[in-house]
Amino acid sequence: MPPASSLRYPADALVAFGHALLRESGVRDDIASDVATVLVEGDLLGHNTHGLALLPAYLAEIAKGSMAKSGAPTVVNSRAATQAWDGNRLPGPWLTLRALEAAMTMADACGTGSVVIRRSHHIACLAAYLRRVTDRGRMALIYCSDPSTHSVAPFGGVSSVFTPNPFAAGIPTSGDPILLDISASYTTNGMTARLHKAGEKLAHPWVQDAQGNATTDPGVLFNQPTGTLLPLGGLEGGHKGYALALLVEALTGGLAAFGRADPAEGWGATIYVQVMDPAAFGGAEGYARQMDWLVGACHDAKPRPGVERVRLPGENGLKRHREQTANGVALFPAIMPSLQPWAEKLLVPVPAGIGG
Repeated sequence: MPPASSLRYPADALVAFGHALLRESGVRDDIASDVATVLVEGDLLGHNTHGLALLPAYLAEIAKGSMAKSGAPTVVNSRAATQAWDGNRLPGPWLTLRALEAAMTMADACGTGSVVIRRSHHIACLAAYLRRVTDRGRMALIYCSDPSTHSVAPFGGVSSVFTPNPFAAGIPTSGDPILLDISASYTTNGMTARLHKAGEKLAHPWVQDAQGNATTDPGVLFNQPTGTLLPLGGLEGGHKGYALALLVEALTGGLAAFGRADPAEGWGATIYVQVMDPAAFGGAEGYARQMDWLVGACHDAKPRPGVERVRLPGENGLKRHREQTANGVALFPAIMPSLQPWAEKLLVPVPAGIGG
């Protein structure tokens, strides 16, 4: 995990700070509140490239009119367990929360509910949404692509076609939920941009130059001719990440009938959200028995040398969330300085840190 500042901030103070910055930028109050909450939730879980680190870019998009400040999604199509929306360039965190609410309502009635959204703005950290569903004993799936940009090559190619195409799943158990948040590429645009700016290397050769050579140097993405992010699996097993990227494209751009075949509209997202109620399938009791057995089997698995214990996806994030909720959020060092100019411009007080 990248280094965090020794100065910590109360989570509620960070939410209030982000809320105020968005509100003073003209964003409707309820939208501003939801966006700030989702961003800070990302930092609480440790996804510090997709938490408040995104807020300066969001504020810049609002300032130039590329992110809507108010309004509502347009329902394009609706059936008993499915809906399609046009997000009208509204902030992605607010739209995704509304989609989850709609999907949960459909799941209550039909056992499952799905919403696909075209023309949303960026949706931040996917893991930040999951516990709103798993806390109600439901399973959540979230898939996302950005049809206006491309940085990931298909397996065997050196030309970019896809975005990292992240997807997440919230899987309830009798204890902590399992929280998946991964992408169809080895790494992300946010992480490579941060490392390139700092003059640092990737931990492994997760990108390739324009000639198809795998490298740890994120600079190949910013030089000419431009390199690409590698699909998950890299040069050896990248057919797997490539297949996942195509699945995400089908569930987002395909089902939304809006994607890479259309003119680019700027930074944004196409989103697929699904909620499932285990009681509507094999039954809640049987579901819990199966998932709890798997949790126990994974935890009891003999670890390989150098590994203390086998963990489940999201376990570290939830541990970090509890610790930072109690002791303050340790933001990545560059985040607060990047928000300082916006705080001065919008006359919003910067929250006081603790410790350090």
